[in-house]
Amino acid sequence: MKTVAIIILIVGLLMTLYAGLGWVTKEKVVDLGAVEITQNKHHTAAWSPLVGIGVMIIGGVLLVNSKKK
Repeated sequence: MKTVAIIILIVGLLMTLYAGLGWVTKEKVVDLGAVEITQNKHHTAAWSPLVGIGVMIIGGVLLVNSKKK
């Protein structure tokens, strides 16, 4: 349980530091047999830094409770 709590703390810290993720995919726009035209499409997933702080609090509570037993 202690290891899980530490992992949750680290994930919460990373979520607080990086408030989102971004990635690029290729999307086919035109397909004319041998000729293909593609376009890069940007995607983002964003969250509030408060979510990361909440996850860190949950990890801290789990860590403190695992030491009591």
